[in-house]
Amino acid sequence: MYRHHPRGLIIYGPVTVSSMLNNNATTTTVLWGGKGNSNFSKLETTFPTRNASVVASSQESSTANSTNSTTVLPRCPLIPPNLVGPLAVSKSPPELSVIEKTFTEVQPGGRGCPTDCVPRHRVAIVIPYRDRPQHLQALLYNLHPMLLRQQIDYQIFIVEQKGSETFNRAMLMNVGYVEALKERTFDCFIFHDVDLLPEDDRNLYTCPEQPRHMSVAVDKFKYRLPYADLFGGVSAMSREHFHLVNGFSNVFWGWGGEDDDMANRIKAHGLHISRYPANVARYKMLTHKKEKANPKRYEYLRTGKKRFATDGLSNLQYELVDKQKPKLYTWLLVKLTPPQPS
Repeated sequence: MYRHHPRGLIIYGPVTVSSMLNNNATTTTVLWGGKGNSNFSKLETTFPTRNASVVASSQESSTANSTNSTTVLPRCPLIPPNLVGPLAVSKSPPELSVIEKTFTEVQPGGRGCPTDCVPRHRVAIVIPYRDRPQHLQALLYNLHPMLLRQQIDYQIFIVEQKGSETFNRAMLMNVGYVEALKERTFDCFIFHDVDLLPEDDRNLYTCPEQPRHMSVAVDKFKYRLPYADLFGGVSAMSREHFHLVNGFSNVFWGWGGEDDDMANRIKAHGLHISRYPANVARYKMLTHKKEKANPKRYEYLRTGKKRFATDGLSNLQYELVDKQKPKLYTWLLVKLTPPQPS
């Protein structure tokens, strides 16, 4: 699985992880490439290996005020110390009322934050949603404990589309971005399908230096990446990068195309898709009825480049019908307005 190498290099399967200490800060760089895959993730940081004790013990304290005796918390370690690795995924969770009582650390609105250190990342988890209560229940039951162990300041947003119109997943994710920023300033956003359950807590839900595709290996696809530019399922982007690419396209009503369009936006703006290794970025997919496909998705992909600047956050229109904050998530019910042709 792994072995030590001179000079602190750790070889982990197809992954090369280099731990470097510079100016008392630790950076872990990952170069990933599967067999036969020519698209390397050029840089990925803070990847947790099993032998990262040096990294895990490195903590940076906040500046102390010498004039008082107030306890100053240290910054959370780059590699959370309580990670367990592969997880026992539960597809049959208890009722929400039981889940709420189980995760006492979670605050109303689905917010979690460590109490023994200062988190390095403030993350909004955006879940586009409609008519999947059992899937949502399973995701919350599996996701919350993992995120708490990862020592990030996070909040889960469920963005539900009102009405019976064709589902627009991408537009809901744009809404989640806009509404989350009305709450507070998040460093990055993780866009998460409701039917994907993470299998390993070393798959850190932290802020990437480059857009990160997180659901690399899904059981439905025999834990293989279907194609190199895939960006669907679970993905992470910094606030700055999501704004730079103008968010997701709003024209993809129905299944398919919106994630490939986002991959095209990422490349067009000089960015690249990064990934954790497939033996860590693993998910189980819950069974569901497939949405009706968008018959124009290939045409929209072909002509998408000329709309990047005008189709997305810049022309997003919706009505926030309701907003509530039960314990496990922030719920946003929205009515979408189709964008005018550009």
